[in-house]
Amino acid sequence: MKFLFIVQGEGRGHMTQAMVVSELLRNQGHEVAAVVVGSSTRRKTPAYFLQAFSCPVYRVQSPNFVTDKEQKAIKMGSTILENLKKLPLYIRSIRQLDRWVQAHRPDCILNFYDILGGIYAMCYPQRATYLAIGHQYLMYHPDFTFAQPGGVQKLLFKLNTRITCWNSSQIIALSLWEPRRVGKKKNLVVWPPLIRNGVRQASPATRDFFLVYIVNSGYAKEVYTIAANHPSICIEAFWDAQKMPPGYQALPNLTFHHIDDRLFVEKLSQCKAYLSTAGFESIAEAMYLGKKALMVPVKGQYEQQCNACDAEKAGAGMAADRFAAEFLDKLLEEETDSSQSGKEFYQWQHGLETAFADFLKRLPVAEEVPVTP
Repeated sequence: MKFLFIVQGEGRGHMTQAMVVSELLRNQGHEVAAVVVGSSTRRKTPAYFLQAFSCPVYRVQSPNFVTDKEQKAIKMGSTILENLKKLPLYIRSIRQLDRWVQAHRPDCILNFYDILGGIYAMCYPQRATYLAIGHQYLMYHPDFTFAQPGGVQKLLFKLNTRITCWNSSQIIALSLWEPRRVGKKKNLVVWPPLIRNGVRQASPATRDFFLVYIVNSGYAKEVYTIAANHPSICIEAFWDAQKMPPGYQALPNLTFHHIDDRLFVEKLSQCKAYLSTAGFESIAEAMYLGKKALMVPVKGQYEQQCNACDAEKAGAGMAADRFAAEFLDKLLEEETDSSQSGKEFYQWQHGLETAFADFLKRLPVAEEVPVTP
């Protein structure tokens, strides 16, 4: 079968998931004909992602978040207004996306949680078989726990998630824990996290430093404060501040690196604990390597609050409202049955290939639709 990917470019995790699925498809004899990345001026698509595919990788303007002046919190009201202003641009993006779809004629379009991909499926329901994949779809499982309080942000999260999987014949939810019961949603499938080979092949060790990944560069001030006030705490950090030099030595005990997938895996496998905003994929990788995680949800992003709750439930570590030294001590001293949760996670994750092969066998393929002139 021939696949076309639509990938949300806001988070690195969705890109990592696309890379892993691409390799799984190739191993099963299938083709990824093209990849479309939803991008914005706020994020630069990393080189390692562009180099991971032998097919064309296209970039298209897609809705994105607006942050505060400190580059930390998500401003939901401003996000909605700014994206409404850009509606004409997004309409052009959908038309461009359709030209690529018609050029490559995929059997399946796999959407990695990009809202533009969901809107495209609304507008062109017969173009291909639509599939959706992401950890956010776990909200459809009865054992999922929503962060409290929910309010308007919960409603917006559920609405956004619903749009991204519109017209999907199968919805693939990624989970840190193995469900013990089947959900009521018939087209929902739950898979373990998509762990890349670089992480699987890493040899975990424990060196005397904490690893930090911050999706919004504004959190760098909190990390700097920890290092400045505690010279005995060594920190290796990854950030998205492209204007800063690579390997920036902010303090003798604090180094900031540009996003580099291989270097990140190397540091993750060697750190004594992992500190991050509450993204899904890197927390899963930390669990796979047996590293405890401190998770600080991005302010104003309800999805990350849910991620932190879910990761605590799975035994990944602990959530906090900020990066601070006192939480590091609590994290390392926390009494959890990490060996048992780690063993269960490892077994759950290693069932991915079997689940994937079985999924492909049962995948319905849409009838070929004539190309629109």
